[in-house]
Amino acid sequence: MKYPTTRMRRLRKSFQIRKILQETRLNPEDLIYPLYIKEELEEGQKEHIDTMPGQYRYSLSDAVSEAKRLEKLGLSSVLLFGLPVKKDETGSSAYDREGIIQKAIRRLKEETELVVITDVCLCQYTSHGHCGIVEDDEILNDKTLNYLSKIALSHAEAGADIVAPSDMMDGRVEAIRKTLDENGFQDTLIMSYAAKYASSFYAPFRDAVCSAPSFGDRKTHQMNPANTDEALREVELDIKEGADIVMVKPALPYLDVIREVKNEFKIPTAAYQVSGEYSMLMAGIEAGYLTEESIYESLTSIKRAGADLVISHFTPKLLEEGTEFKC
Repeated sequence: MKYPTTRMRRLRKSFQIRKILQETRLNPEDLIYPLYIKEELEEGQKEHIDTMPGQYRYSLSDAVSEAKRLEKLGLSSVLLFGLPVKKDETGSSAYDREGIIQKAIRRLKEETELVVITDVCLCQYTSHGHCGIVEDDEILNDKTLNYLSKIALSHAEAGADIVAPSDMMDGRVEAIRKTLDENGFQDTLIMSYAAKYASSFYAPFRDAVCSAPSFGDRKTHQMNPANTDEALREVELDIKEGADIVMVKPALPYLDVIREVKNEFKIPTAAYQVSGEYSMLMAGIEAGYLTEESIYESLTSIKRAGADLVISHFTPKLLEEGTEFKC
């Protein structure tokens, strides 16, 4: 049909019409909130993250309190990151059964019904800030796998529902799956950071968790931002190794990759709207260059691209004000 019989503007003539015909919807259960928990902070303390306006490093008790508050507003899932007191070359605090994240998992499972997801990596826990074991300034892939497996097992033992390896070492999903299964944790899910790019959008996060590398960079294990086919190979390998959920990180610069992954594999897919995406939007809003509608538009675009789950620092705001895109 041609104009005037077909008038597309009829589909957009009022807010109510636009709302009932909206194709993509962001629901509270789609959102995962990243929580930063700092071991040395006492109850009642939280530190503002200067590079991420409105975000904080929490003490253990305050992190649990914030999670409980958000659960009442509809939050379903949290992703935990730890900032330990002790750092060493092997990141031993990461797999300490009395470590900050292990304590947080137990508290959250005792006091909430939230799905508890844990970041599995070494960078926040190592003195050198890299994601793997380092010898002679080289990040050793295979030696790192044992340490990642120990971290994941300690999280599962504490009660984590999902472990999320973010290191991008080859073979880590298989190593973690094998360790979990051998120790009776066959039902613990793995959400793999499967297509994690070497992105400039991580800078505020590295400030948030004090994990900037002391030398070099992470380009030998994180992906080249120019590559899509490589991302699909990474995702396929992680699925074959036992990943239950795959993740694309960052989100907004890689919407095409999210769509390709979802179309190709039809597996639960997460996307991480990372710290730099959050801070970029917040800076634009605070300067008056953007309105808060940009938050909803950005998150809707991630969902529209194919993400089933979206990890976002905007989660509290959306839960407090509503997740519906203001169409």
